[in-house]
Amino acid sequence: MGQFHFLTAGESHGKGLQVIVEGMVAGLPLEAEYINRELRRRQEGYGRSPRMQMEEDKAEIISGIYRGLTTGSPIAFFIPNRDWRETEPVTCPRPGHADLAGVTKYGLEDIRPIMERTSARETVTRVTVGALAKKFLDEFGIAIHSRAIAIGHVSCESLTSRHSEGEQRPKNLAQDKLHEATSIDWQRVESSPVHCADAEAEKDMMAAIDKAKADGDTLGGIFEVIATGVPIGLGSHAHWDRRLDGRIAQAIMSVNAVKGVEIGAGFALARLRGSEVHDVIEPNPHVSSEYREGEAQQFLPWRRATNRAGGIEGGISNGEPIVVGAAVKPIPTLANPLPSIDLRSGEITKAHYERSDICIVPAAGVIAEAMLAIVLADAMLEKFGGDNLKETRANCHNYLDSISTTK
Repeated sequence: MGQFHFLTAGESHGKGLQVIVEGMVAGLPLEAEYINRELRRRQEGYGRSPRMQMEEDKAEIISGIYRGLTTGSPIAFFIPNRDWRETEPVTCPRPGHADLAGVTKYGLEDIRPIMERTSARETVTRVTVGALAKKFLDEFGIAIHSRAIAIGHVSCESLTSRHSEGEQRPKNLAQDKLHEATSIDWQRVESSPVHCADAEAEKDMMAAIDKAKADGDTLGGIFEVIATGVPIGLGSHAHWDRRLDGRIAQAIMSVNAVKGVEIGAGFALARLRGSEVHDVIEPNPHVSSEYREGEAQQFLPWRRATNRAGGIEGGISNGEPIVVGAAVKPIPTLANPLPSIDLRSGEITKAHYERSDICIVPAAGVIAEAMLAIVLADAMLEKFGGDNLKETRANCHNYLDSISTTK
């Protein structure tokens, strides 16, 4: 368990969800509206369930924040459920869900308790904690964004070029990871119903979701999360559980329906030679003598010519943008259910269905932003310590000054 950690409780159709956060420094400005903006982003996205129109997620600050500033004490939040109701027992497990494994493990006859806790509704608490983490990282100029790069069979141009065949593949792969991290129009992404930067792909993605809905089916896809302004030196090679890429992978993999995670160019690197993969180190022509938040790399005398490593080498951040991709499976609750069995009678039947999303890829990206922010906030506090924000900032500046040759 890291310095910055949290514990959640609550069910999908219970009174609400609770979360207690430990380890945040004192003196961080935080208002409920900042958190609620992130919660609204989680509810958006083409193909979401009608419940997203029913719920109006708002976090109530219970403790740990006084007059708009964190106090250094544990922080507690409560997010009520509007859709709070008594639920009927469920005995027909859904293939691809935790239903059958859960009732078997815990010796239950009703799937409902498993459904209620494994529901993606629980991620509202993670986005709440992620908002706190994002606000902390923002104090150091670290920004985190996400985008959809594939939904079903529809991919945006960057994904196509990254996995294209031919002699230009290593060059395209480098361009995707180095330049797109800082050149993506994030306002365009945020305004997109599917969080896609490519307007043409957006139309095709929405059409694919419409077709899946008409067929009583669901769609998965791939999202990408990018963190810019991350200083060199977070994480460690010294022990397996301190490696930053391992911590990030575990956090992203914990997001509902995620079945694969890659850092940087990830799986595409397996098909290349070492000379085509590793990021050349070169002098930094833009080195600055004065550190400014979010410009940690410009404060160093070197840089990477490419960023196929996705900002992490040997379990340690190297100063380049951290780039994480994840594959999301189609969710298992289908309007046209797959075959299953009734646990009471043993008879063949159809799996349980109730109101559900068609595609969660854009929302999963927002949740993954929160998880990446939580890991990076923990790594920053691990590296720079401090009991209040002013002390942590001073420690960070002193460290960056110590590794610069321009002072």
